[in-house]
Amino acid sequence: MKKLTLILLTILIGVSMAAEKKILIAYYSRADENYSVGYIKKGNTEIIAEMIAQKTGGTLLHVEPAKEYPKSYDDCINVAKKELAQNARPEIKPVNVNPEEFDEIYVGYPVWWGEMPMPMFTFLEKYNLKGKTIHPFVTHEGSGISGVQRLKKVTGANVTPGLAIYGHEAQNEREKAQKKVNDWLQ
Repeated sequence: MKKLTLILLTILIGVSMAAEKKILIAYYSRADENYSVGYIKKGNTEIIAEMIAQKTGGTLLHVEPAKEYPKSYDDCINVAKKELAQNARPEIKPVNVNPEEFDEIYVGYPVWWGEMPMPMFTFLEKYNLKGKTIHPFVTHEGSGISGVQRLKKVTGANVTPGLAIYGHEAQNEREKAQKKVNDWLQ
């Protein structure tokens, strides 16, 4: 009986500690015309962010540029390429949470030109995330996970191995994408 009580107490403490952990899912995602999936209403990265939030109970935060990117894919990537070349920090819309108040932060973005979109740098550089745990996740169409080294440098955080999911899987193969998310979270 004592052994059973000890086991139950250990489980309750573990659940209690997990419940106290504050989790943020901060992401940039773009709808409109995307590579290989055409015009979409919800961005690939947003779909994955919502899956992560559902499994972790974390708070969703959509990082949005103050000035929207062009709706056409080609025009958008041209702007993104110029921003990357200039190491730009485009203005972003105000956010309603402070990432510094969270224990773990999932940082999501599409891979553009082998890097995270520049509005994410604007967002991440506004806060002191040193010592936080960051879990990167990306959507892509062949690049795989990119931008992680700069993510470490910019934040000074403990960056864990990330998750890379094809954008077309996020849009058109949700069960496959959900399985990848679930496996990664475990």
